[in-house]
Amino acid sequence: MMASQSSINEERGDFESDSPQATRRAVEGEMATRCSGNHTIKSHGIKVARFHMHDWLILLLLVGIDIGLNVIHPFYRFVGEDMLTDLKYPLKDNTVPFWAVPILAVVLPLLIFTAIYIWQKDVYDLHHAILGLLFSVLVTGVITDAIKNAVGRPRPDFFWRCFPDGKSVFDSVTGGVICHGSKGVIKEGHKSFPSGHTSWSFAGLGFLAWYLSGKIKAFDRRGHVAKLCIVFLPLLVAALVGVSRVDDYWHHWQDVFAGGLLGIIIASFCYLQFFPLPYDAEGWGPHAYFRALAEMEETANRPSIALAAPQEPVDEAITSPMIEDVELGRKQ
Repeated sequence: MMASQSSINEERGDFESDSPQATRRAVEGEMATRCSGNHTIKSHGIKVARFHMHDWLILLLLVGIDIGLNVIHPFYRFVGEDMLTDLKYPLKDNTVPFWAVPILAVVLPLLIFTAIYIWQKDVYDLHHAILGLLFSVLVTGVITDAIKNAVGRPRPDFFWRCFPDGKSVFDSVTGGVICHGSKGVIKEGHKSFPSGHTSWSFAGLGFLAWYLSGKIKAFDRRGHVAKLCIVFLPLLVAALVGVSRVDDYWHHWQDVFAGGLLGIIIASFCYLQFFPLPYDAEGWGPHAYFRALAEMEETANRPSIALAAPQEPVDEAITSPMIEDVELGRKQ
């Protein structure tokens, strides 16, 4: 009798070890692990990437659209002889080369995102920062190049692009220029508005400024001006890129202003798509991170399903007479 009761208690203990209460404790332990920052590429990277697969496909589509916009010819705006007064600035090389813009606007932020991931071990933050940055620069690139082609504004150095030998030729009827320079140089000369260097710089570095302001809690109401200096630094670099475009006579000041405004607006929308506002209590992490924590907490707090109560052991003193009566009836 005692051995039977002991075996029942052992089996009951085994059931309790697999009970919802034990599952809840395990989930809470996983939540604690996640909160400590152990949410790595190896453990959750594939899951996060698959969930946003359609977003990555859209990025590839944007790349294709931007390539197509750079292949087609822009609108060749009419340029008369009297309009060349403001278009005779010297043809100079770029202070900031074309290849340097992706390094400043994309590679530099990616290095900072990676460094923060190594420190925090949060794949949600890394993935959404990269995705938001790429959306920012690619959407900005598509819009910038589309406007460039549609407007066709001549650059300040258009005269020397059109007439590299300095000898101007005009149509006898319309008075418009008849260019005899390189076709590629002339084509590029009709892409002044808005500035692509500036829009890309503000799209990438503007996104980085938003990201850093959340990470360092720049708006925590403690009045640390040094944090604002860190936030303004990427914007200063972007502004200097824009100034160089005017200094090199590749753009009018209106082109640079419009490009900077376009880039920072798109960067703001792309950042807020994935992250809370920096002054928010949860402004230091992406929306997806806190949503995952909320789902785990909901799982941990889910009502447990009660196990069926084990049956009480049968008293042999009561059952023995009944069994004897049954046996007696069979013999009769």
